[in-house]
Amino acid sequence: MTAKAAQMPPAHLSKVIVLTGASSGIGRATALELAARGHRLVLAARRADELGLLARQLDPTGVRVIAVPTDVTDDASRRALLAAATAHFGRIDVLINNAGVTVEQGWWWDDADPLRVLRVNLESPIELTRLALPDMQRRGAGQIVNIGSVAGRVATNGIYSASKYGLRGFSLALRRELQGTGVTVSLVAPGFVKSEMTASARLPMPGPEVVARAVADVLERPRAEVTVPKFYFAFVILNTLLPGFGDFVVRRIIRRRYAHPSARG
Repeated sequence: MTAKAAQMPPAHLSKVIVLTGASSGIGRATALELAARGHRLVLAARRADELGLLARQLDPTGVRVIAVPTDVTDDASRRALLAAATAHFGRIDVLINNAGVTVEQGWWWDDADPLRVLRVNLESPIELTRLALPDMQRRGAGQIVNIGSVAGRVATNGIYSASKYGLRGFSLALRRELQGTGVTVSLVAPGFVKSEMTASARLPMPGPEVVARAVADVLERPRAEVTVPKFYFAFVILNTLLPGFGDFVVRRIIRRRYAHPSARG
């Protein structure tokens, strides 16, 4: 038996998983990890070419992994995603709300649309969850996994932190609302990890695989909240107990992150 085959769960434990933001970064790493563990995947992202390549890499047959180009900020696109998942696999066991965007420091004077951060990071997980929940509740089984951020515990960027604070509140409250229904809700909160979103950060950081493993583990052993890498949890506690320390550390991170004039996310 190969190492990969040894990881494969029995057929009745293989889950049908909808994963947003799957074409790069944490999403792509998570897709690789979940496929290696034998789960069936519905990959969603805006970039159709990258998404299709990843789906074919994971499953050339198109039986266990499908790609559904999706704009998570569009209601019709969200509904089409879940409809495609149900049409292909018959049900959705897990919804992983991973799609996320950020803005640079100085978002308050930028000509870009900072409220897109709220639409992608907070509104879309809420709306996708609202669409997926009824069937999960009818079956008495299902999992919602939201990808938050340490920035949802330690304020670093006004609009981005607002979206992640909101997502954390939504996740923890929804978990309580759904107790006893058979549907679990988990929040996985990464610190800085290597991805397109952190490309401008001049900081040491692990790869997205550390988050992917945490997500896959939460599916097997549901938990309310997981901070990854684990050392960030100590920073969260220190920031809570000593806000001045948090101010000092965040200020240094911001200065280092934007020290190079050409550094852009």
